[in-house]
Amino acid sequence: MLPTDDLGEPVPLRGAPTRVVSLVPSLTDAIETTAPGLIAGATDYCTHPGSLDVPRVGGSKYPRVDSVLDLEPDLVVANAEENRPEDVERIRADGIPVWVTAAAPTVPAGLGSVRRLLTQGLGLAEPDWLITAEELWREVKPLHATAIVPVWRRPWIVLGRDTFAGDVLRRLGIGNVYATHPDRYPRPPLDELTAHLRTGAADLVVLPDEPYEFTATDGPDAFPGARYALVDGRALTWCGPSLVPAHDELAAALP
Repeated sequence: MLPTDDLGEPVPLRGAPTRVVSLVPSLTDAIETTAPGLIAGATDYCTHPGSLDVPRVGGSKYPRVDSVLDLEPDLVVANAEENRPEDVERIRADGIPVWVTAAAPTVPAGLGSVRRLLTQGLGLAEPDWLITAEELWREVKPLHATAIVPVWRRPWIVLGRDTFAGDVLRRLGIGNVYATHPDRYPRPPLDELTAHLRTGAADLVVLPDEPYEFTATDGPDAFPGARYALVDGRALTWCGPSLVPAHDELAAALP
C-alpha cells in the first residue's frame, strides 16, 4: 500500500528517496538536520541549516517548477498553506511524487506531521530533536497575557484561529485576542487593533521578524504606549529543529 500525505493523497515512492526538493523552509531544516545530504534543492527562503548548499528553485509561493523538474528529485515536499495546488499538480503530472503537509493548528499536530514525513515518507529513524521538542512543548502554561500578533503590515494581517504560531504562544502563557475569529489570518483595520489595547481586551503586541520584518522602529510605532515584544519569526512559526531552542528563546523575549 502506498503511503499517503497529510491530505490523504497517495505518494507513489519507489523506495526510500535519495534526492528531495523542499518547497518549505521549515521542512528543509527538519530533513537536512535529520539526514544531511538528502536535500537536492530548496527555495530561496530555505536559510537553515546554515550548512545547506544546494541549487535554489525560487520562492515557496512561486517556485520555478522547471528548475524543480531539472533536479530530477524522487520526492518533492510541499505544504498546503505555503505552496500553490497548481504547482503541486504540475510536478505530479511529470511523474514526480509530492508529499504535502497540512497547515498544522497546534504544535503537537505539526510535530506529528513532520514525524510522518520523516519516518513514513523518507524512511528515516525518528530524530532526537523531534522527541526533545515534543517534551519541551507538551505543557500549556497558565494564561498571563493576551496579545495581538501581526504577521504583516500594509495591510495589517494578524494571527487568528487555529494557527501553529498561536499555539506556540498559548503554550507559553500568551493568549491571542483573535483566537476565535472565523479567519485564520484576519485583516482588521488598525483602529480595531488599537481599540483592543485601549479597552484591555489585549495587553501585549507580539511582533515577529518574519514573514514581515518588524523591528524596533517599524511596528511598535503603530501602537504607541503599548507593551510589545519583538520575537524571532523562525522560532515562532517553524515546525522543526528550531523548536528546541525556541522554547527558552521565546520565553525570554516575551513578558
